[in-house]
Amino acid sequence: MSELLFVNACVRGERSRTLSLARHFLSAYTQKHPEVTITERNLITERLEPQYPEVLAHRDELWNAGKLDDPSFDAAWQFAKADKIFIAAPFWDLSYPAILKIYLERISVTNITFGYDADGNSVGLSRADKLLLITTRGGNFSLPETEWMESGARHLKALCAMYGIPDFQLLCAEGLDDIRNDKAAILARAMQEAETLAARF
Repeated sequence: MSELLFVNACVRGERSRTLSLARHFLSAYTQKHPEVTITERNLITERLEPQYPEVLAHRDELWNAGKLDDPSFDAAWQFAKADKIFIAAPFWDLSYPAILKIYLERISVTNITFGYDADGNSVGLSRADKLLLITTRGGNFSLPETEWMESGARHLKALCAMYGIPDFQLLCAEGLDDIRNDKAAILARAMQEAETLAARF
């Protein structure tokens, strides 16, 4: 049975527009793919510790001793073994919330999610063939004059290359804080897109 790993980085919880869109996607996905197991990793309740010096020292000690089965690496193994990955994270400060960055640092482990070949080239070790990011943005950062400011989706797409995940996808509802826009209409279109995406993801 295949597994979809859902990484929830919606820091406003149930008040989050991003989480609302994510839940709609998951509902549609469950209907279309009842055979897939969905596992949620809630970064809000889990609260992984940042990579402080002592945390890194402990991690390095375990890694150098070859103890990759230590619970410290559980998040990395879970990510590496998932068949598909779905991340829900709002657009914050031109990127995403800090809890997601902490998670990404914790799962980026040599010989688990990525490694190196005999020539020193980086090789992705993750099983997933697709990674989807669902996000909402107050402004519009898909325009030619603003897209250079967006760094969240671009960072995740780059990490997919490092992890060996060939297909990065993005579902974004943006312009939600622009008073000139119809917020309800924007979210409704995004919900429809989520249903379409769920069928083929």
